[in-house]
Amino acid sequence: MRILGIDTSNYTTSAAFWQPSRSQMDTASKLLPVPKGNMGLRQSEAVFHHTQALDQMIASVCEKNDLPTAIGVSVTPRTANGSYMPCFTVGKMTAHAIGSALHIPVMECSHQEGHIAAAAYGAGRTDLLTKQFIAFHVSGGTTEAVLVKPKDNYGFEVELIATSLDLKAGQAVDRVGGMLDLAFPAGKALDTLAVKGNLPRKPKATMKGADCSLSGIENQCRQLLDKGTPHEDVARYCIESVGAAIAAMTEALLTQYGDLPLLYAGGVMSNSILQKQLSERFGGCFAPPEFSSDNAAGVAYLAALRVGEYDE
Repeated sequence: MRILGIDTSNYTTSAAFWQPSRSQMDTASKLLPVPKGNMGLRQSEAVFHHTQALDQMIASVCEKNDLPTAIGVSVTPRTANGSYMPCFTVGKMTAHAIGSALHIPVMECSHQEGHIAAAAYGAGRTDLLTKQFIAFHVSGGTTEAVLVKPKDNYGFEVELIATSLDLKAGQAVDRVGGMLDLAFPAGKALDTLAVKGNLPRKPKATMKGADCSLSGIENQCRQLLDKGTPHEDVARYCIESVGAAIAAMTEALLTQYGDLPLLYAGGVMSNSILQKQLSERFGGCFAPPEFSSDNAAGVAYLAALRVGEYDE
């Protein structure tokens, strides 16, 4: 089995090639260019940049491998009815064109499912995909917790059990990063800055049951900055505020669903401070940064499971 994975998310073009027999995952990705000072891209711009970069990413992972026998591709942002974003159509059309030319199956999934599978693979915990567990998907477009349940055909299904009621964690990180003159997306740079900082005051999570509200983080960081708080301390407060919310969500869900395994996925979860705090407190699983941020590895791995020819 040789699986080509494709993911064209809001800010990254990525491809992966997974050969279970060799236990080898080749990956390639490229961030979409965002002009300095901008806080994102219009979907039309994202689609254009994906069409410019996807062939290069596919060529990079395929040049050292034989032809794929199946393709996995993310076609929606989330595992929910009505979930749609135009940028994913680039990957979908490309995957089906290659699949038709090679007469091989194309396995579709959501970007969210890909993140969960990538995190499990990167953390060395693919065994989780055969049992029930709680997965957090924390990024610029999603701050959710889902209950993951295995399916008979080596896949899994998810049920939304908690979410942010307003701003997403990645949006808060990027907006605060903008205040601090950091390039977009700001996650990596904010992490580097935050580890040098001290916490100016203890953050408090705003919760409604297991759901969180993150909209106050931006205003609180602006107030700190206006008071002359050092940039690294503002960055620290932003990260710790997100962490307080994710911790409160985790506590509420463990109370409700019992002591289930925890998996944290998504670009925000590659933050070193959050990983340390949440792993020490809850024992959750995290992937290395390359499998936490947007990538096609989980899409390829999940496609292999869904083809039904490979079972660990």
